[in-house]
This record gives sequence, structure tokens and C-alpha cells, in this order.
Amino acid sequence: MGRVTGKVAVVTGAAGGIGLATAELLAEEGACVVLTDINPAGEVEAARIAGRGLDAVFMKHDVTRMDDWERVFTGTLERFGKLNVLVNNAGIARIENVETMTLEAWRQTLAVNLDAVFMGTQKAIVAIKGIPDASGSIINLSSIDGIVGEPLLPSYNASKGGVRLFTKSVALHCARNGYNIRVNSVHPGFIATNMVSGILATLPPEMAQALHDELFNHRIPIRRPGTPKEIAYGILFLASDESSLMTGSELILDGGYTAQ
Repeated sequence: MGRVTGKVAVVTGAAGGIGLATAELLAEEGACVVLTDINPAGEVEAARIAGRGLDAVFMKHDVTRMDDWERVFTGTLERFGKLNVLVNNAGIARIENVETMTLEAWRQTLAVNLDAVFMGTQKAIVAIKGIPDASGSIINLSSIDGIVGEPLLPSYNASKGGVRLFTKSVALHCARNGYNIRVNSVHPGFIATNMVSGILATLPPEMAQALHDELFNHRIPIRRPGTPKEIAYGILFLASDESSLMTGSELILDGGYTAQ
């Protein structure tokens, strides 16, 4: 216990899935945590976590709006006096064919998955370096689909691949400017979340079952999906001082998927 005691963290997309598991684990390990989400259910989750005697609050947040980012960071600094950790977790995915995908759908995916990471990262750097002697860790959720391609995820591949390289660029910028801010990306594989089940639900039942069987019987060596908490433990490591030498790196948590 206490691996991030004294740190203040903002976690986006924290109403469920990986974001919620991360926010709760950070709070359990001593951080003051701001859960943000466009989904107001995050307020119930923050209250539940706070009811356990942990320090957690909720702020409604559309990650595609710069004014929302400014409001979240202003509110965080007013309440806690500093910022140490940003977890850019909010994301969407859609199964579509590159030949039939609309430009509107393409732009929506990139707005949530990539533009938001840029905005949050930019504002977090300003917030962290503005506090004397502050240290920071920015953790950007990419995906194994930011490393390898999937034929029915063109916009998701593009956005998560962008997060991967954007993270490296920002890590170098912060290091070479002498900021005590580390920036790393996390690359989950197939995780048991509503987003993954929602994607499968958009397919015809026979196709969804065939994809499920292909993934968990053949393509994923450990033959099971990951859990949100397994990803949260990786994020906790990056948020803590245990990873003080790690910046511009990729933490892959995929059950061996990309090792083949």
C-alpha cells in the first residue's frame, strides 16, 4: 500500500473499465484521484470510492473540448494544489471497413482517441511544470492496435498508432527541456470491458462467435482476455516513482499477442 501516496492524479474515461479500475487502484495506493468522464455514472463511482475512505472526486468531462480540459485542471489545482499524474484513458472504437467508413466517423474516433490525448498532455505539462519541484507522469492509453493492424479497425489503428508516437515525441521534449515529467504509453490487448463486448455486439452473432474463438483459442497465447485491474497495475507502476527511469517507452499487456 502507499505506492503513490501524496500524488494527485487525473484519470479520464473513469466511469468504467480500465479507467475506473485505475482510478480505484491509485486511490487505494494513496493518491488523490479525479475521475473524469462524459458519462455521469462516474459521479456514482467516485462517491463509492470516497465512501471507502479514499480521496476521489468526479468531474464531468468531454475530452474533445479544450475548455473542458482547462476546467478539469483548474478544478484539480484549486482542490489539491498540484497535479502529478495524468492517465489519458478515454477512448472509443468502431468496427468498419475503410471503403465504407464516413469521414465523420473517422474524425470522431481521432478526436476522442488522439486529439484529446494531445490536449490533455499539453495542459498537463503546463500544470505540472508550474508547481515548484513538482514531478509528473503522463500515461497515454494506446493499444496493441497501435502496434499491429486490424483490417476492420482503420480509425482505431490510426488513432492508437498516433498515440504511440506522440508519446515518444513528448517524452523527448520533456526530458530535453529538463522537466521532471515522464511520458509513457500503455498497450492493452483484448480486455474484458464494455468497449470490447460492444464491438463484438455490432457483428452478426456467427461472426462474433468466430472472432471470439479465433482470438482466445489461437491468437492470444494465454487464451483468455485480460482484466481491467491487470492493466491498472501496469498504470500504477508508471504513475509511481518505481518507474523513474522509464520515459518514451511502451508497456505492452496483451497475453503474448504481439510476441508472435
